[in-house]
Amino acid sequence: MNRRLRLRLAVWALIVGTPIAFGCGGDGGAGNRMLISLDGSSTVYPIVEAIAEEFQLENPGIMVAPGRSGTGGGFDRFCRGETDISMASRVILEGENARCEALGIEYVEVPVAVDGLSVIVSRENDFVDCLTVEELRSIWRPGSRVRTWRDVRPEFPGAEIQLYGPGTGSGTYDTFTEAIVGEVGASRADFQASEDDNVLVQGIIGDRYALGFFGYAYVAGNRDRLGVVAVDGGGGCVRPTEQTVRDGSYSPLSRLLYLYVKRSSLGDPGLREFLGYFMGHATELIPETGFVPFPDSLYRANLGALGLGEGRRP
Repeated sequence: MNRRLRLRLAVWALIVGTPIAFGCGGDGGAGNRMLISLDGSSTVYPIVEAIAEEFQLENPGIMVAPGRSGTGGGFDRFCRGETDISMASRVILEGENARCEALGIEYVEVPVAVDGLSVIVSRENDFVDCLTVEELRSIWRPGSRVRTWRDVRPEFPGAEIQLYGPGTGSGTYDTFTEAIVGEVGASRADFQASEDDNVLVQGIIGDRYALGFFGYAYVAGNRDRLGVVAVDGGGGCVRPTEQTVRDGSYSPLSRLLYLYVKRSSLGDPGLREFLGYFMGHATELIPETGFVPFPDSLYRANLGALGLGEGRRP
């Protein structure tokens, strides 16, 4: 596992059982509701959707309603008190936390899976197998003069590159720009953006000269229609697979995925039931979505941090 992931998990291990809380006051009790509201990352969405479907089969009286407005959009709603859980493909930013704090919204940060942010081309692309981080930076950096594939390497075709990527409110966009360009949000603007990764999939499939990026699960579900580009971060070309994502050798594009749970909502029995089910079935159901789960021990630690098992209660 790479240093960045090891550090995040090491910090989490130190605080297991102690929820991360911000704000000076509560934001009101949740009561006993039959609707659980979530919004945020389109990358995390398939995980929540898959687990929610199984949960609702066993708990038909509790409705789980996830949206996918992007990590930034999810935090906007969460920090206005509109949702119980925010799905995120990056950690909450300082400004987002300040908005939560201003309204007294406290939360628990819960890591739920590992993802390999994947660089994608069409299956019709027969000339790109691997790109270096430097080549990706030259394509995506602000003010880039790269317009054609030949601008990347002289042996590539002279056709114009058609770029696809998540919108600027996406945690995937933030992660990619930080890892590749070196600064969160620093990117050329002339690419086709969408907060819905399925839209990006469809755009890339039909364009031989397309290049894009999104979460590994959308690759796993479209292997027969998409080409996955290996990335050379300095140690050779590596493709995202369950193994390379898990051990961090797919670098620098391995990352953690999160749920942010509003502490006041943890008083709701339905929400507690859902979170208990989520953590209890994560290692079984997350692989079906194409993402990489953690060991059971981390999900047990999550239960403690959420006050649903051993550990300090919220």
